[in-house]
Amino acid sequence: MKAWLISILVGGTAFAHAADPLPSWNDTAPKQSIISFVEKVTKDGASDFVPAAERIAVFDNDGCLWAEQPMYFQLFFAIDRIKALAPQHPEWKDKEPFASLLKGDTKAALAGGEHALAQIVMATHAGLTTEEFEKIVTDWISTAKHPKTGKLFTQMVYQPMLELLAYLRANGFKTYIVSGGGIEFMRPWTERVYGIPPEQVIGSTGGLKYEIRDGKPALVKLPEIAHNDDKDGKPIGIQRHIGRRPIFAAGNSDGDLAMLQWTAAGDRTNFCLYVHHTDAAREWAYDRESPIGKLDKGLDEANAKRWNVIDMKSDWNIIFPVTP
Repeated sequence: MKAWLISILVGGTAFAHAADPLPSWNDTAPKQSIISFVEKVTKDGASDFVPAAERIAVFDNDGCLWAEQPMYFQLFFAIDRIKALAPQHPEWKDKEPFASLLKGDTKAALAGGEHALAQIVMATHAGLTTEEFEKIVTDWISTAKHPKTGKLFTQMVYQPMLELLAYLRANGFKTYIVSGGGIEFMRPWTERVYGIPPEQVIGSTGGLKYEIRDGKPALVKLPEIAHNDDKDGKPIGIQRHIGRRPIFAAGNSDGDLAMLQWTAAGDRTNFCLYVHHTDAAREWAYDRESPIGKLDKGLDEANAKRWNVIDMKSDWNIIFPVTP
């Protein structure tokens, strides 16, 4: 592995002094804007200077840091769990959405919308202790592969965004994930993949119950949603977990719009970024009509407010990391 790629992945401080901090980005307006912003807010004595403690950067996960097509990766996990648990639940053969999933008809299973999705998640996540769930997620993420590319899901992260995370951290930023995905699903692997520790992951949260199991204290996952960290829930999650308004926010869908609006409304110099999926050859091309990662109102507001919009086809010379 090349030395520059190793430094990107580990996010070392020496990276701040590299000749090109974002080598997978083409030399277009978004790259220039990012570097200009970082230089302004980190230059001591400048009018736009922001103290390190206030350099908060928040990133959506699905479709922003890793791919999300043809469906959210956590749903692949839940479907695999349904199949594994099916022998313990013979009633699922005749009960939707489980019956369709077991027949391989994901489209029919999800026809029930958010209610069906909630049923799937609750059935596969609840009842486990947090330690049990972490092990299941860790085991799955280490071997599960995307059905189209054949890559591990963790290999379907965006190389340019890995570089951006490392560049920000090398310049005193603290990077957070703020995702609609499950917080307990993301925390077991985000530090290894993104360099973002579990305490800096904000996501949708299920209920938890403290109890004694086998003579030991345990936190048990309950079949309920305590916080939906999507759309308006994202600024709420940021306030609850961080307590500071970000000065940098990146997303890719209308679900991230409130987070970007919240960031843009701050008194400090700020930066809002949308990842626009425009590369059907190297990834997928979708926006306004997509059932996954729909970018419609957000794209209009980004254009109106002159936020930065990444055109994946034009602005990135690499999308996924080069793997052996």
